[in-house]
Amino acid sequence: MNILASYEPKKVLSYFEELTKIPRGSGNEQAVSDYLKKFATDRGLFVIQDDVLNIIIKKPGTPGYENSPPVIIQGHMDMVDEKNNDTVHDFNKDPLKLRVVEDHLYATGTTLGADNGIAVAYALAILDSHDLAHPPLEVLITVEEETGMLGAASVEGHHFDGKMLINIDSEEEGTFLVSCAGGARQTVTLPLSREAASSFTYKLSLTGLKGGHSGMDIIKERGNANVLLGRTLLALGNTFSFRVGNLKGGSKNNAIPREAEALLSFQEEPSGLMDAVKSIEALLAKEIETQDGGLTLTIQEEKALGGVLLYDEVTTKKALGLLATLPNGVVSMSQDIPGLVETSLNLGVLHEKDAFLYFDFAVRSSVGSRKDMMLQKISVLAEAFGAESAITSSYPEWQYAKDSALRDTFVKVYEEKYGQSPKIEAIHAGLECGILAGRISGLDMISLGPNLHDVHTPDEHMDLHSVKNVYEFLVDALKQLK
Repeated sequence: MNILASYEPKKVLSYFEELTKIPRGSGNEQAVSDYLKKFATDRGLFVIQDDVLNIIIKKPGTPGYENSPPVIIQGHMDMVDEKNNDTVHDFNKDPLKLRVVEDHLYATGTTLGADNGIAVAYALAILDSHDLAHPPLEVLITVEEETGMLGAASVEGHHFDGKMLINIDSEEEGTFLVSCAGGARQTVTLPLSREAASSFTYKLSLTGLKGGHSGMDIIKERGNANVLLGRTLLALGNTFSFRVGNLKGGSKNNAIPREAEALLSFQEEPSGLMDAVKSIEALLAKEIETQDGGLTLTIQEEKALGGVLLYDEVTTKKALGLLATLPNGVVSMSQDIPGLVETSLNLGVLHEKDAFLYFDFAVRSSVGSRKDMMLQKISVLAEAFGAESAITSSYPEWQYAKDSALRDTFVKVYEEKYGQSPKIEAIHAGLECGILAGRISGLDMISLGPNLHDVHTPDEHMDLHSVKNVYEFLVDALKQLK
């Protein structure tokens, strides 16, 4: 039974449901890219699948629009793969399990991938239409947006004739985005010296946080599980002497981590450990109860740990020192746009591999020099603790354009359709617009999208009525781009 059968627009939602059956986490886009290529060839549309699996599909203008300026419609095919710890799901092969709650579409225990599958579904519905009026279309669907915008960085501008670009990667109906932050991914790498675990070893787990998008939700100051795990360990260190190991938390550097854990090894039985953990839990929960209720700390003794190696005393101090001093969260607010975060960073992933501990950051700023300053600060702190740092990707901000014919058209259509003005905003998150402006010369850009909530988390959901509203607006706007 199709749970979306009673909702419009049927073609959009049908394509979206098809996409939820195709594994498409960042770096795993071969199948969905092939699906999009086949979609185009089956309909006789011009299509390019480039070396990194980006897809470009072109459709001529409809009667009366044959000679109109081409319009680029843009989104990304990849999604963030996040699931709850108790959810059994293989993102490499399993389809998502959909459910509708009060006209909102969810997946069950996993991310939904509406970021940015809904853009792809909109584009496919328009490409597959025979009754819509529109100019020549150049649809660009990129790969690996969620892991550094690598697809956008590989786009070759000579494939495009259009100078107007509609990005559909926004998350609030009635809001048009006209500027975005730049960003970078940075990893701190700490070499590990290990020793065998003692007879008194415990597993500390931190759970219950909301998480969220490290750009859109950073202003909400929700708890970061990696940071709070570090604070817990430091607080315990005031009373107990121990070594740590198996530090891990989060799975994506652009998602605020919801859960984290560590092993603690004591030379003698730690009397009062349970009470100390509960006291710290109460303290931290009180700090964030307004914005992030539900924090839980649990500690349990681990048995049968033969062969398990934890950090030695020096490495333990370095690891906890880095957790204590590496910056996280909102750094500064914009002085030009009220309520807009200017600079922030997110310690999204903490994990071990081989003989190293990795701290993975997403750094964002609408001011390039301040982004560079934060990257340098992380590098300096890493070096002070005997670690190394590396910038794995970087992308530019999308600067506001004072004059924009595309923006003027969208505002006019919106006002005529709804009798009120849309919100024109900048966003503290990375959109591909900044990169694409450097790949395709002379672009006039705007970004829009339906209401999405809790993206990058297993609670991600999409407002089905908003999907209909935004699609109808997009169709009306394309009709005016003659």
